[in-house]
Amino acid sequence: MGLLSGVLLLPLAPVRGVGWVAERLLDAAENELHDPAVVRARLRALNEALERGELSAEDFERDEERLLDLLEQRAGHGRQEPKGDPS
Repeated sequence: MGLLSGVLLLPLAPVRGVGWVAERLLDAAENELHDPAVVRARLRALNEALERGELSAEDFERDEERLLDLLEQRAGHGRQEPKGDPS
């Protein structure tokens, strides 16, 4: 970046900083959302709510399916597809 463009763009620095912070917050939230330990804890809490009668079977199945899908997606991100020709 040249000196002139640096000086001209200086007033935009706070906006770029806010954008950078927002991206970091989004990354952290997504990592926490998809963290297998967090998802397993949410599954345990879901099971406990069902056992206490606080949750209907339909709600339990819907939420459990969503959480299991999250675990499955996260496991898929960790696996690498084999490279090259499979034959």
